Amino acid sequence: MRFAIALLTIICIASVIGTVIQQHQPPVNYVNQFGPFWADVFGRLGLYAVYSAGWFLVILAFLVLSTSLCIARNTPKILADLRTTKEGIRESALQAFPHKARGELSLTRDQALARVQELLSGAGWSGKAQMRERGVMVAARQGATNKLGYIAAHGAIVLICIGGLFDGDLIVRAQMALLGKTPFEGGGMIRDVPAEHRLSPSNPTFRGNLYVPEGATAGTAVINLSRGIVLQDLPFSIELKKFVVEYYDTGMPKLFASDIVVHDADGTKTEAKIKVNEPFIHKGIAIYQSSFEDGGSKLTLLGRPMGRPGAPFEVKGEVGGVTTLSSGADAKNSFQLEFTGLRVINVENMAAEAPSASGADVRKVDLVDSLGQHLGSGARPSGDKQLRNVGPSVVYKLRDAAGQAREYSNYMLPVDLDGLSVFLVGVRDTPDQPFRYLRIPADERGTMDDWMGLRAALADPASRAEAARRYVRQAAPDGKPELASQLETSVLRALTLYAGDEVVRQAAPSAGLQALQDFIEDSVPEADRARTSEVLIRILNGGLFELTNLVRERAGHAPLQPSDATQRFMGQAVLSLSDSFAYPAPVVLSLTGFEQIQASVFQLTRAPGKTLVYAGCVLLIIGVFAMLYIRERRLWIWIEGPADATRTTVTMALSATRQSLDNDKDFDALASRMLKP
Repeated sequence: MRFAIALLTIICIASVIGTVIQQHQPPVNYVNQFGPFWADVFGRLGLYAVYSAGWFLVILAFLVLSTSLCIARNTPKILADLRTTKEGIRESALQAFPHKARGELSLTRDQALARVQELLSGAGWSGKAQMRERGVMVAARQGATNKLGYIAAHGAIVLICIGGLFDGDLIVRAQMALLGKTPFEGGGMIRDVPAEHRLSPSNPTFRGNLYVPEGATAGTAVINLSRGIVLQDLPFSIELKKFVVEYYDTGMPKLFASDIVVHDADGTKTEAKIKVNEPFIHKGIAIYQSSFEDGGSKLTLLGRPMGRPGAPFEVKGEVGGVTTLSSGADAKNSFQLEFTGLRVINVENMAAEAPSASGADVRKVDLVDSLGQHLGSGARPSGDKQLRNVGPSVVYKLRDAAGQAREYSNYMLPVDLDGLSVFLVGVRDTPDQPFRYLRIPADERGTMDDWMGLRAALADPASRAEAARRYVRQAAPDGKPELASQLETSVLRALTLYAGDEVVRQAAPSAGLQALQDFIEDSVPEADRARTSEVLIRILNGGLFELTNLVRERAGHAPLQPSDATQRFMGQAVLSLSDSFAYPAPVVLSLTGFEQIQASVFQLTRAPGKTLVYAGCVLLIIGVFAMLYIRERRLWIWIEGPADATRTTVTMALSATRQSLDNDKDFDALASRMLKP
């Protein structure tokens, strides 16, 4: 019994683990979640497919066998005991019971027997009398169904285990072994998967997933196994007419539902609406709303070269698709563009608190503290929340010729952060990392054109020289040509250093504000660094301001005028330009349009063992309550005296499986009534 309880405990713990840990996921997901060491340990224990693990099935089978044998051994004894009242007990044995009473009644033996039977019947006792030479022995019983609780509880364990074995993938694995089916580990279209990786529609039990985009029809479910997948052909196909999703204020899905049409092989069509926890059952197969994904949304993006002159270009694709981007004649400069996701709603906490929140730049190299850190999460830290939908975003990967890929997440619309409208352009090296965002200031037209033009002009020596000349005309005093020439040289060198065209340290070339810092540390005495840094930053800001107006002039826009808005724009532009040199892609792709196509992921189950499990649960409840709350008690009453005597002696004794205060109270009450003169 103790061993069986220990096995049941293991089964319960394993079931909890199987609920907490998502089953049959790609191995890389577990490595990202648990780390290499624990991912390997959990994999060896079979926790990623716990319900089909060999040890789990062996324990279930052992419990079924041992519990069935226990029931078979004890049921005949219990049934025989139910039919026995044990009225043959010796009258002298009554003195050995802890609950006993004795008294005399001024009644004949028959009158005493009638009184005893009446009182027992009224108190809910079932009894049987045995006539003897010296008197009458009455044996009564109460709570006999307590023993049936034992059978019900043990039978429940058998039913639940059999149902679990039947509804697991044991039947699927048995079919694969007997029919020569093998897991499929490749890729491609479902329709091209050969028959040796498919199961028949008559499969008695399975649990698979079905992916259906809006407007499409699918009729083959995917069953995930530890070493691949097998396809389950369905006796019908499902068409997704429309997918509906509603969101909470936090951006989490509140409701998602699917309007579907089920097409049978005979042409019959059945319309249904499936919601979470509201499945649709058709031909014995339950169709659950499991999740939702992108169904191949159409995307239109605008590509802008980063750091080199070039005209913007349009890129079209769909989520899940792949195209090629070329940044030159050399194949090494070509990238594979993989569209991986579209998020139409992005709810972020835009609270104004915690302005000091910062992150690291895309190289994971922090700039000096005095310049601040301007790459990091686009969201705000916890505190007072101001949730706002900041609009759609697109996620894509750029894979180079060596096969290395980085993931990018760019917002379609500018986001108001700290009173400044910025575009968030995110990047991360691996899927388990958070995105780190480059904050590009938006111009008065709500675009990033001014900033992108400024970034391209910064890489052009002629544009830098023209900006330096314009700055000198504005800042140099009249009548001092030597000073003007020196100032122009200083501005041009500051812009050149900032653009990264002049290498300060051969061992570690740099650009942006980092290059200026390296220059100051290598060329200026420590006592003069603070003053030199202030002057250098001031002329850099002035040169970039003139460079911005030069870009706007070439684009046909009016020059920027000194104002608070212009100052905020230029301040963020200087910082984001510095960070942009660490941006790993040669192009920025911004979302300009999309046609959203959603897809539903259905879970389809044929689970005949479910009935056994439900029946087992009911039996378990009945059995536990019967054993805990139904008290089995036996009562013997010995009526002693000749048949013609006018007085009789009555002896009572009570036996109970569990001693309690209720037994004392009930026996005393019954004895007082029974032995009342």
